[in-house]
Amino acid sequence: MASSAERMAQGMNLGAFSKASELKRRIVFTLAALVVYRLGTYIPLPGIDSAVLAEVFQQTQGGILGMFDMFAGGALGRMTIFALNIMPYISAAIIMQLMTAVSPNLEALKKEGEVGRKKINQYTRYLTVILAAVQAYGIAVGLENFSTSQGSPVIDPGMFFRMTAVITLVGGTIFLMWLGEQITARGVGNGISLIIFAGIVANLPSALAGTLELGRTGALSAILIVFLLVMSVIVIGFIVFVERSQRRILIQYPKRQMGNQMFGGDSSHLPLKLNVAGVIPPIFASSILLMPATLAGFSAAGGSGPEWLGTAAAMLGRGQPLYMAIYIGMIVFFAFFYTAIVFNPVETAENLRKYGGFIPGIRPGKNTADYLDYVLTRLTVAGAAYLAAVCILPEILISQYSVPFYFGGTSLLIVVTVTMDTVAQVQSHLLAHQYEGLVKKSKLRGKRG
Repeated sequence: MASSAERMAQGMNLGAFSKASELKRRIVFTLAALVVYRLGTYIPLPGIDSAVLAEVFQQTQGGILGMFDMFAGGALGRMTIFALNIMPYISAAIIMQLMTAVSPNLEALKKEGEVGRKKINQYTRYLTVILAAVQAYGIAVGLENFSTSQGSPVIDPGMFFRMTAVITLVGGTIFLMWLGEQITARGVGNGISLIIFAGIVANLPSALAGTLELGRTGALSAILIVFLLVMSVIVIGFIVFVERSQRRILIQYPKRQMGNQMFGGDSSHLPLKLNVAGVIPPIFASSILLMPATLAGFSAAGGSGPEWLGTAAAMLGRGQPLYMAIYIGMIVFFAFFYTAIVFNPVETAENLRKYGGFIPGIRPGKNTADYLDYVLTRLTVAGAAYLAAVCILPEILISQYSVPFYFGGTSLLIVVTVTMDTVAQVQSHLLAHQYEGLVKKSKLRGKRG
């Protein structure tokens, strides 16, 4: 019976999908936009010797630059127009959210609704251009300072190359920012998250093939490869379980008498996710940690930077204690920070009191806000510990055994959560389409009647 019911539900979903022309257009637009993004990751930066560049990144792929290249979908390793990817925009969004929390003017602007949100988004775009220009110039200088057995990866070093690199890389980031906004508005899912998702997933087949090839040649033991694959499956299952976990707080609404009839008296639940912040803390932590570490790595590898810069680049390498400590600290900080932004206990308590709702055993107002804050703090502690464990444990194993299997905890977390969010949006579009069909049928029957 259960299997037949599932088949009937799947048939209804497939039938609804075949008729949902708007959803099909959104999915086609999303796929086309992601294809454009992937094509851009193969358009090289002008003035780069690809053979020398391959040798440079072969020397640094195990460090922080390799992780940056993973988020960029291989665009950094090939030094293409999308080498910076969408990370400057994410960094700008972090800074603007921090400024909104500490600046009264920006906080007042945020409370203005849609107009204030548009202004903050505009400021974020301006800041993205500034950050992208600084990172692009640092990359251009770093490339000029590199020297390998084949020479420099830059064919003609100088100010013209630096300006060309800055204009090209900044333009690539701005285009990706625009493309992500278009996917969000006209496609399915969050455009920025899907761009990062596409970059990670695109290199997964080659990473798996490279790992299996190392096992075939004996560089890695078969037991270790099987263990890593099994661990990845377990981590995916754990992520799905935690992301679906909720703490449901009972909300009671009192009965009200209007005339001779009684209204209300219903109860509902206020769902609080175990991981309220979602995938944002690891992305924020990675983007902030990658920004200075990338510049330090380029300068140190080029051999022209000061000695302390080389030491800093080595200490910020993947698997190093300082890198792990800073990464965990940033994940925990952003888990609490972003949760405080997206959920306001005082505002929620005020809305409950406005509509007559209350938590059984808790007085409305300040007591309700304190209770919600207490529950949310406990959930955030568990959520931050979960995020730190998922992101750090695979990194330790990868660095300990020198496994070139880059698909670590942060990547798994991004891929799984973005997939779940996108599937949820597809289901909501299907449900909305079914409701529209029912409304149209009821109107036709009303006219016939």
